[in-house]
Amino acid sequence: LTAGAKLALDRRTVALEPPFDKGNFFGPTIITDVTPDMTCYREEIFAPAVSVVAVNTLDDAISLLNANPYGNGCGIFTSSGSAARHFVANVDVGQVGVNVPIPVPVPYFSFTGSRGSFHGDLNFYGKNGVAFYTQYKTVTSNWKFSASDGMSGLHGVGASQS
Repeated sequence: LTAGAKLALDRRTVALEPPFDKGNFFGPTIITDVTPDMTCYREEIFAPAVSVVAVNTLDDAISLLNANPYGNGCGIFTSSGSAARHFVANVDVGQVGVNVPIPVPVPYFSFTGSRGSFHGDLNFYGKNGVAFYTQYKTVTSNWKFSASDGMSGLHGVGASQS
């Protein structure tokens, strides 16, 4: 805020009604008038917070996102299918939301951050999450059959007729 950003919504002012006021709720924060040189833009914030950066065109938005070292996720709100398609095809992030507030998937889809928002070789949700806890087994075999085995009618890979 000292760099010129404004708090459109301050999490500290969010009041909850009982019994929710006794829980572990962390209020949302909306930071506006953000520029790429500000700390709130340069660093990933893992909280119910959003930094709003204004741009003039869709291509300016794509360039801004692609220049950021992180590649977690972003969203676009539009009634234009062609604008959405252009955005999705050209933005370099792991998760893209179209007309949804945040592109965090449910657990059976993969969390797909990229660039500075991803470390390791597997994502922790979806098929990769299952793969992490799965021990695969590969079996390769070669059997030679003969008429005396009672398998004389077997044909295919690894089978031979005597």
